[in-house]
Amino acid sequence: MHKILVIGAGGQLGTELTKALVNTYGSDAVIATDFQESVKSKFTYCRFKTLDVLDKDAVANLIQEEQVTQVYHLAAILSASGEKNPLQAWDINMRGLLHVLELAREYKIEKVFWPSSIAVFGPNSPKTNTPQDAFKNPTTVYGISKIAGEHWCEYYFNTFGVDVRSLRFPGLIGHKSVAGGGTTDYAVDIYYKAIQEENYTCFLKEGTSLPMMYMEDAVNATLQLMAAPASAITIRSSYNLSGMSFSPREIFESIQLHYPDFSIQYAPDFRQQIADTWPASINDEVARKDWGWRAAFDLPTMTSEIITKLRSYIHKI
Repeated sequence: MHKILVIGAGGQLGTELTKALVNTYGSDAVIATDFQESVKSKFTYCRFKTLDVLDKDAVANLIQEEQVTQVYHLAAILSASGEKNPLQAWDINMRGLLHVLELAREYKIEKVFWPSSIAVFGPNSPKTNTPQDAFKNPTTVYGISKIAGEHWCEYYFNTFGVDVRSLRFPGLIGHKSVAGGGTTDYAVDIYYKAIQEENYTCFLKEGTSLPMMYMEDAVNATLQLMAAPASAITIRSSYNLSGMSFSPREIFESIQLHYPDFSIQYAPDFRQQIADTWPASINDEVARKDWGWRAAFDLPTMTSEIITKLRSYIHKI
């Protein structure tokens, strides 16, 4: 019987992934946790517990009490937020992961999922169609923590046999939870502004193309990876994952097809410097070959779906 612990469930990815796990395994099988009690209202469909991943004893007690078989460790401070307090970001991102990996080893957890990011790449990585094994020289504490985390995941698999699996997510775009301090947040915020008939000021230059992914694809990729047989997993650091690539100008134009009066202006800030070091597109052929990954959404289909769903969602909140 599966017993799944989601750490950091209240975030952008966790909100939708937790629901998908409940739909797949049932509400009794999933325990959502977050350090913020305030997000409890999101999880009326499964059990919720307040949990700080930096409290290793509390995590260990929960794993023992619930006889947890899988852990989805999503708690992290993202790129833009991390630059405001780099030591805190390093502590939360790294110590939290090491607690999970060590407890997975100790309690023989069957599977662990941990998300990495395209932030592991840097100014010396190939910008176009960035391959799985490209050179990596991240320039943010978020990227540094993710590349270190990838090595720790690989180490725990090779040394202790911990079945830990990971994806290098591009920018994630959904409508059920606000973005959480990342460099690609504009691609979430811009839809809210359009629906609310407000103008939008973008913190990136209009032609800055970055890899992005609709949240439904991100959730499906995670479920596919975790369902794949261990023999199919050839990457134990983190898999490149690709959905689409576009610039602020291109997403604005896709929204204008639905809201012709929508307008945008550009006021690049410190996040532009981060974006300039990241790839413009990602090569995910290894994920395609190993476990059959295929993205379902491109920019036009994503925009149509988000606008349709967001209209209803905003009226409910």
